[in-house]
Amino acid sequence: HVQLVESGGGSVQAGGSLKLSCKVSGHSRGSNCMGWFRQAPGKEREGVAGIIAGSGRTSYANSVKGRFTISQDNAKNTVYLQMNSLKPEDTAMYFCAAGYLGPCLTSLSVFEYNAWGQGTQVTVS
Repeated sequence: HVQLVESGGGSVQAGGSLKLSCKVSGHSRGSNCMGWFRQAPGKEREGVAGIIAGSGRTSYANSVKGRFTISQDNAKNTVYLQMNSLKPEDTAMYFCAAGYLGPCLTSLSVFEYNAWGQGTQVTVS
């Protein structure tokens, strides 16, 4: 049973930074991709950043390119999301996800993931 636990969320002023962490446990093999998603009230969940296993290729939503960076530490089974130059529109619940379904193409689609964390709130004012 795969478990993903996010941490690092909080409240920050516009222009500030936060670093989210996602600890993955309970898996017998590595995922095909790891991703960060966010969901604001009344909006659909959107892919923010993803990383494909093996190639290490990263992808970002246009709205966060140049400001957010996804990385992973395989030894710690942890994925990170460094968020800089935060804006009020970045306010949302952020979710970590792991994909074990098959090859990931974009790593930003919810349909590529079948394991989710409980989310961590990020508020930018």
